[in-house]
Amino acid sequence: MSMVQETIRVDAPLRMVYNQWTQFEEFPRFMDGVEQVQQLDDRLCHWRARVAGVSREFDTEIVDQLPDERISWRTVGGSEVTQKGVVTFQRLDDTHTRVSLALDVQPQGVVEKAGDALGFLESRVQGDLQRFKDFIEDRDDATGGWRGRLRPADSSSEGMSAGTGVSAEMGTGTGEGAAMDSAPRQGEPERPGPYPGPLPSDPGEEPHA
Repeated sequence: MSMVQETIRVDAPLRMVYNQWTQFEEFPRFMDGVEQVQQLDDRLCHWRARVAGVSREFDTEIVDQLPDERISWRTVGGSEVTQKGVVTFQRLDDTHTRVSLALDVQPQGVVEKAGDALGFLESRVQGDLQRFKDFIEDRDDATGGWRGRLRPADSSSEGMSAGTGVSAEMGTGTGEGAAMDSAPRQGEPERPGPYPGPLPSDPGEEPHA
């Protein structure tokens, strides 16, 4: 696995920045190589991306999501891509936010491994964060926002179908019916600063609390 950590200062309020990041289907507008993201339900997304010239599809599960603070995820369901990551958000003042991203990726094939050795992954993450910064700073508000609380104890890779990684027991939608928890609860750990904190565990292991 190859670890990349990057941080950027965004000239926009914390709530606006966080809300925009939750709009996963907008990622192709600023993430290099991401062709499509389909949000299957509150936890699961299906991705189509081009990596080192090769088209790949994979599913990700959100392991931990705390509004205005952090989102962590991992690939699931025998995906073509193996990765896990965490992004955190820190309020600097009323109009500035620090975004910190840690990504752990397993390169696939000779081309991707060669690219990783040359630092292509790091350059790509830096570029994605800069494009996100430019995207949100050019707007008056986020394109949307989902402020539900997803807890590590509730994440599971059990029951995933081979096609999409969707569990039949999991609900769908991110609208009014979803459980809302917009404020951090007392006792929730905080992970401010440039290092986002521990990455989620691989499927089948106990996720970080």
